[in-house]
Amino acid sequence: MAKIVIRNLTKTYSSGGVVALEDINLEVQPNESLCILGPSGCGKTTLLRIIDCLISRDRGEILIDGQCVTQPRPDLAMVFQHFGLFPWKRLEENIAYGLELRGKSRQEIAATVERYVALIGLNGFEKSYPHQLSGGMQQRAGLARAMAINPSVLLMDEPFGALDAQTREFMQEELLRILENEKKTMLFVTHSIDEAIVLGDRIVVMSRRPGRVKEILPVNIPRPRKILSVRAHPQYMELRNSIWEMLKQDLSQETPGENGHEPSR
Repeated sequence: MAKIVIRNLTKTYSSGGVVALEDINLEVQPNESLCILGPSGCGKTTLLRIIDCLISRDRGEILIDGQCVTQPRPDLAMVFQHFGLFPWKRLEENIAYGLELRGKSRQEIAATVERYVALIGLNGFEKSYPHQLSGGMQQRAGLARAMAINPSVLLMDEPFGALDAQTREFMQEELLRILENEKKTMLFVTHSIDEAIVLGDRIVVMSRRPGRVKEILPVNIPRPRKILSVRAHPQYMELRNSIWEMLKQDLSQETPGENGHEPSR
């Protein structure tokens, strides 16, 4: 059975009569990494927010483990682009936040925080505040906070988009390493074709607004992966060029006011 099933999902922002998503149909398999690419404004972030029940949908349904999603689920965790750490809390306190909300014991919280601090490689920084950490370290902390509640589904909304190029590649490899240890189903929104190929088992290419599923492409590159081995794989350039041609068609049709993030080659 598919982990996530999305059927005929449509979302319109009534204030402007803007159709963000139209008839989205997707199935995500257990422990699959599904990357979502598309022009700016095509509804990628809206899709994640609907799955997480942060905003409502107009039509369609979402099922997780066969159950219709009608309210926030404790087994879903979302990671945003801008870290979302509490500036007044230390690293260990930020990671513990979700566990505290769930009423876990002090002993369980301490053991879980210790585990994830080690997993993300931030031993020795437990007492540090966010402003004392680099951007990459802050994003690792945000990922650890999401992972600490042991979600079955990770929703990643351009989590590495604000990082410099070198830190971004480092975080991609860190995420690959973590997911080898912590099997999760992941939906990962990105503007980067390279990032989608490195991280994804499949790549969903969405059309310009109203957002529809334009194509779903398998990434037949074996795991475990490293960035250099992915780029050296025979399928890499062929897949990259195919995706770019799809995206370029929509970019060439953009009208004034629609431009934003251009998908990164």
